[in-house]
Amino acid sequence: MFPAFLSLASRRVVVVGGGPVAAAKLDALIAAGADVTVVAPDVVPTIEERPVTILRRPFEERDLDGAWWVVAAATPEINARARAAADERRIFVNAVDDPQHATAYLGGVVRRHGVTVAISTDGRAPALAGLLREALEAWLPADLDEWLTAADAARRTWKEQQVPMEQRRPQLLEILNRIYLTPSSQLPTPNRVGVVSLVGAGPGDPELWTRRALRLIEDADLVLYDALVDAAALRARSRAQCFCVGKRARRDSVPQETIHRLMIRAARRGKHVVRLKGGDPFVFGRGGEEALALAKAGVPFEVVPGVTTAVAAPELAGIPLTHRGVASGFLVLAGHTVESVNRALESVQPNALSVVMMMGLDARSRLADQLMAHGWRSDTPAAIICDASTPREWTWIGRLDEMGGAAPPAGAAGVLVIGEVVRIQAALKNGVVKNGVGSRSSKTGTEGDGAALEE
Repeated sequence: MFPAFLSLASRRVVVVGGGPVAAAKLDALIAAGADVTVVAPDVVPTIEERPVTILRRPFEERDLDGAWWVVAAATPEINARARAAADERRIFVNAVDDPQHATAYLGGVVRRHGVTVAISTDGRAPALAGLLREALEAWLPADLDEWLTAADAARRTWKEQQVPMEQRRPQLLEILNRIYLTPSSQLPTPNRVGVVSLVGAGPGDPELWTRRALRLIEDADLVLYDALVDAAALRARSRAQCFCVGKRARRDSVPQETIHRLMIRAARRGKHVVRLKGGDPFVFGRGGEEALALAKAGVPFEVVPGVTTAVAAPELAGIPLTHRGVASGFLVLAGHTVESVNRALESVQPNALSVVMMMGLDARSRLADQLMAHGWRSDTPAAIICDASTPREWTWIGRLDEMGGAAPPAGAAGVLVIGEVVRIQAALKNGVVKNGVGSRSSKTGTEGDGAALEE
């Protein structure tokens, strides 16, 4: 593909189709200043609300006369007709999710402070382009506007002084390095003192965010959020720059030291930074490490507790971690480290309390063997809860020796629960509501007898 950025200001653009897909393309075209005409027998209300010309009739080849750009967002048959008519007129066509009828492909786009980055996969993998866009958003510097201003000023100087092109890039690198590497003591004094808020976002559902968390998100200049945070809900509630810095198993992620530097640098520039973490910041969230890094750097910070997933996931599945006469306490472990699990299990009596394993979904078979090796009964009730509080929530109930054979959804984040309290789920599951409107579905293995708990 030949990459290009188009100036569509005052140029005629034709959108063929009147459904939600066509409507989704209008804002970018309007922002570019295009003169947009939509051709379709029927259009959705969101199109009627836009400043565009609407032709309420089937597409005709002559609709493309005088057009500079065409968006085909109709059926494949109509898109094919639009492509043929555009080819005759030498007009490029962006056929939405219909690559065989396209001659132009839009990729993931990052726009910040006058800088535009576009990613193309030759029309083969739009979802991958979106993931790459998110990665670039996370890595582009938050102070890119300063970079652009400095580069623009340098360019004017170079033109006046007739600096050769081959000398400009090294000089620009030196200028940007001075901006980026300026010691904090030499940074301009901000209008306000920056602060970092380490905020817990709960298990996943944005309705479980605290009122304090919502106020901080709305006030933030920069939000660094975990992978399990609902990004769409976050962006709907915040006007800040929002970057995903979360860590997921078997995936590349932003190094912890880089997260520390991002928080510290932004705060020293007077920014209000929200570090939005899944669950609770201080429960397997590395919030303690981040707090120590901020304290060492002299950056003011606060900690806003969140509902820890260690408690919320079992609770939402109908499993109380403590229950009179069944379990008087619970143990929360990180399941991905063999040595720490062994040390913890050596210090407790088998089957004496409830055990919650975080980050242990992939190691569930090994963890079951470890528990049984430390004396836990093979028929101990066990549960796996994945993506708790979200529409993707999935629950398995069975025995400890069956836990390794469970088949959770690919890519899910899960919590393991082991102990007699899991039996209570059978007695409660018909009464547990999902989002307040009905019973929470579960995929279950061998279930305990809930009535036995009442004896």
